[in-house]
Amino acid sequence: MSRERFIKTVSERYILPKRRGGGLIKIEVWENKEGELVKYSFAYINHQISSKDNGRVIGYDNAHHSHHKHILGEIYPVENFTTYEDLLNRFEEELKEFIK
Repeated sequence: MSRERFIKTVSERYILPKRRGGGLIKIEVWENKEGELVKYSFAYINHQISSKDNGRVIGYDNAHHSHHKHILGEIYPVENFTTYEDLLNRFEEELKEFIK
């Protein structure tokens, strides 16, 4: 049995200037060979705000076969997942609490 390989289709990194709070925003998406989204990760990383969870302040991903949210070292299930796009919009809105 061969393991299916996924293709990273989005790999974005935005370094925030200190005047906006500093840190790094990472957005990554993987698809299967049919073009279906199979894996995603959105994260705001800032070691000045959080030393837990490798500096991840807030983020969402579907690692370990479940949709979940990371916030300041804690992990919570995403109970009301609808679409990747909706979750990305939610991440962008929640991110405003942490950046200037």
